[in-house]
Amino acid sequence: MADIKFEIVAHIGVLSTSKKGWTKELNVVSWNEGQPKYDIREWSPDHTKMGKGITLNEEEIGQLRLLIIN
Repeated sequence: MADIKFEIVAHIGVLSTSKKGWTKELNVVSWNEGQPKYDIREWSPDHTKMGKGITLNEEEIGQLRLLIIN
C-alpha cells in the first residue's frame, strides 16, 4: 500500500471523542501535497492514524453550511 502524505493545515474543531480517545474532527488538510481541503474524519490521539472520512472543497463546504442552517 502506498504511503499517504498529509499535513493538517488548520484545525477547526472536534466534533466528538470516542471511548478509545479517537476524535472526529473538522480540519483543513493537504493530501499528498495537494490543494488543502476541508476534511471530516476520526484521528488517533497523536494524529498518526486516521479513519475513513470525507473531503470537501470551498464550494462544497459552503453548500453544506447552507443546508445545515436552513
